[in-house]
Amino acid sequence: MEKGKIVALEDRIPKLKEQRRRKANRRLVLLLILFFSMIVVIAYSQSPLSHVKHITVIGNDVYTDAELIKISGITTDTNIWNVKKSDISSKLQDLSEIKQAKLQVKWPNTIEIQVKEHKRVAYLKQDTDYLPVMENGKILNDRNTEIIPINSPILFKFKEGKVLDQMIKELEILPSEILNSISEIHYSPKKTDRYHISLFMNDGFEVSATLRSFSEKMVHYPSIISQLDPHKKGIIDLEVGSYFKAFEPEVEEKEVEEDKSEGER
Repeated sequence: MEKGKIVALEDRIPKLKEQRRRKANRRLVLLLILFFSMIVVIAYSQSPLSHVKHITVIGNDVYTDAELIKISGITTDTNIWNVKKSDISSKLQDLSEIKQAKLQVKWPNTIEIQVKEHKRVAYLKQDTDYLPVMENGKILNDRNTEIIPINSPILFKFKEGKVLDQMIKELEILPSEILNSISEIHYSPKKTDRYHISLFMNDGFEVSATLRSFSEKMVHYPSIISQLDPHKKGIIDLEVGSYFKAFEPEVEEKEVEEDKSEGER
């Protein structure tokens, strides 16, 4: 080797010692940080500072904030470390009106409850009150009201079960413009058809139909009434074909054609 590139051992020792000292110092600093961090975490978890101080609820309409907080079981005495998010979410989702529930911990001491409710599809008339009917087929007997949204269909003589489930399914398929034209839906079963219903429309017509083909037939409603005299109201029968019978007894039945192109949209 060339003489100029040889480094004496006694020259290298101080540099090695300095490197070792720096590594030792870094290791010590890291250990001190971990130690004090553990002390802070333990002190926080054991002090009142770790108790829940704020609970916020987002997305609720059927239930009030206070009701959902009470059902969750979270109070200002609850330690934020003891909040079991999955258990509380399951408890809230057991409610028939709640479709989805999530909890989020926002440090240092806030809990946020996010819920998504089943939407209200219609209202069931009961005496002088109206009971909300949810998309999951549940009737909210404890949520009665005397005032309902103007475009919500009113149901009569329905109860929870297969028929109501089918009614909700059919309503959700209908285009909004047809759904908004329905005023009342009466459950009127026949011996030959337990799914028979009678509708009263906002434009004054009455519709006789079966839930087995309700949405399929009802989608042609705009086309059907366009062929009728708007001054002569009557019953539109959609059970088998499509027939119109005016309320006046002297008027004979008239067969009306369905707009096939509209039904294919």
